[in-house]
Amino acid sequence: MERNGALIMLIEDDPGHASLIKRNLRRSAIPSSYQIITLEDGKEALEMLKFVDTSRKSSRLVVLLDLNLPVISGMELLETIKQNEHMRHIPVFVLSTTDDPQEIEKCYELGCNIYITKPVDHEQFSDTMCKLGDFIPTIHVPLGAKP
Repeated sequence: MERNGALIMLIEDDPGHASLIKRNLRRSAIPSSYQIITLEDGKEALEMLKFVDTSRKSSRLVVLLDLNLPVISGMELLETIKQNEHMRHIPVFVLSTTDDPQEIEKCYELGCNIYITKPVDHEQFSDTMCKLGDFIPTIHVPLGAKP
């Protein structure tokens, strides 16, 4: 990964949504140096997060998190990430099909950085993911926890 690259960890169990998200992120302003990996369940994602060295200056990580995941739910994973001193700095963008105010509030209480409701309409969904892809390169992603 290039020094200015980033890792986007897409945690999504719906293959159709995952494919659409990745395709539209690539159509956006996401630089080619950004790597996008897809994981299908919360346990798999947590295991991967343990191996990602976010303390290195070359590592930049953003998590795109669906809430309805098998094994470990997205809500549980969000809570685990934000309570862990080595991972809590990682930006977590929740992508969910629900716009339930209680769920949104709970995600922000647990520390999510952005909550995005996935539009039901295919064209709006694609447009929203392109806008997200345009946004991601403009944010300042932490380089890792201080030793």
